[in-house]
Amino acid sequence: MGVEDTLGEQGARVVLCAAGRKRGKDLVNALGLGGKDIAPSDATAMLEAALGVDGTRLCTIEGIEEIGSLIRVRVSDTVCMAGEPIGTARTCSFTLGAVHGALEALTGRKLRGKHTKSRWRGETDDIFEFKDRL
Repeated sequence: MGVEDTLGEQGARVVLCAAGRKRGKDLVNALGLGGKDIAPSDATAMLEAALGVDGTRLCTIEGIEEIGSLIRVRVSDTVCMAGEPIGTARTCSFTLGAVHGALEALTGRKLRGKHTKSRWRGETDDIFEFKDRL
């Protein structure tokens, strides 16, 4: 919230996503998994190990699926949403960025990500969706 107070909502989202992307890429590379051209659907266990309860505890990766060129990641227990009230409009900027950076490092693809669904807004899961950047 302090970042939002300083930079505004949109500025904070950009900065936190960028910081998360760097963290996700660095983490995957530190684990020796970067540049291996791993299919997103094969990355679920790797990302869960790195970001979940046995890793940084940033979030739980529930599943990753590819639908054409779209990568859909289901997550829970996100640090970004801790303490948020039901109905909040806030999105998982840092966590989205970390998953984004990790996926880019694992797959070698340049992606654009968005937090599309949230448990705090009545959905059953938090969903991050990624498309190739052109």
